[in-house]
Amino acid sequence: MAFIRSTFYFILLFFGSCSETPNVEKVPIAKRVVPSQSLLSQKTNEKKKLSEYEFFKSPIAELIPNVNVYSYDVNTPLFSDYASKKRFVFLPKDSQMEFSQIENTLLFETGSILIKNFYYPISKNEERIIETRLLIKEKEGWKPLNYIWNTEQTDASLNYIGADIEVEWMNSHEEIQKVNYSVPNQNQCKNCHISGSEITPIGLTVSQLNRKNSLLSANKNQLAFFHEANLIKNLPEKSNWSKLPVWNNPLTGTVEERAKAYLDANCAYCHSPKGSAKNSGLYLSYSETNSRYRGVYKPPIAAGKGSGDLIYDIIPGDPEHSILLYRMKSKDPSIQMPELGRSIVHEEGVSLIEEYIKNLKIN
Repeated sequence: MAFIRSTFYFILLFFGSCSETPNVEKVPIAKRVVPSQSLLSQKTNEKKKLSEYEFFKSPIAELIPNVNVYSYDVNTPLFSDYASKKRFVFLPKDSQMEFSQIENTLLFETGSILIKNFYYPISKNEERIIETRLLIKEKEGWKPLNYIWNTEQTDASLNYIGADIEVEWMNSHEEIQKVNYSVPNQNQCKNCHISGSEITPIGLTVSQLNRKNSLLSANKNQLAFFHEANLIKNLPEKSNWSKLPVWNNPLTGTVEERAKAYLDANCAYCHSPKGSAKNSGLYLSYSETNSRYRGVYKPPIAAGKGSGDLIYDIIPGDPEHSILLYRMKSKDPSIQMPELGRSIVHEEGVSLIEEYIKNLKIN
């Protein structure tokens, strides 16, 4: 009986394998792009649709916040292919943000969620939201999630693997522009937000938040608003609040100060002692005072093609032979800096850094 059963299984396996072989050849499974099981299994607090969080009143595309959701803004933002951004923070009931003297950052309780909406004006009176990025504070740490908006602008769906989206938008001169906007995948989000071994928020510092925000209060500093509303604790006296210059506003700082603010917002999240580019030896936070760390006469470390056969990251008075500017002006993915988040050159940013290097003097 055992012999008959074994023979039957052999025949079934043999003929079954023969019949399925052509299908295996037709389906190149190795080429499929899917999120890893480790990402798919991390359900925790994530929802499939942005509307399920109930951050905003209906229709949610108007981005009018519900209870416990507060607008915030920064002095110098990250450049993202000229996309505009509207930022919010959800604070669980009775929770507070907390000021930390470590790099003048804010700390958040479990359940807090940072919300950043990326959008473009597509006409004089109409905007199109492309994506909404969330950073959720869980017991184990911060978790990034991305949501891509539908064409009807009625909701956004959870996305792990990223996407490239063709966008037509109107610039300040009412000219129609085109951009291949890139939504990052979850691992790319982690790569930018990593600090040491932990994922952390970017831009939630006192120096970035020290400004007015008309969506909160017409004439009040947003830090003062949060403090008076009992939403932040341990905040020092206002006279001790640092303030990052606005990169494109000459009234807020010198060319050098505004250039350092721009590099802080666009580069320092990686180029810092705890960032993913820590091994480069190039540290670009606003508070960095060591000129060598800031790139002055510093040779590149393992830059390869990215150096453009140039010798130093920054040569004072010579922007055209400075690697920093060379990489900012490139659109080659193997050369450009930042590596992620842009497909076009930020011309205004390049002009500022060019002027900064041209006028830079080392005592």
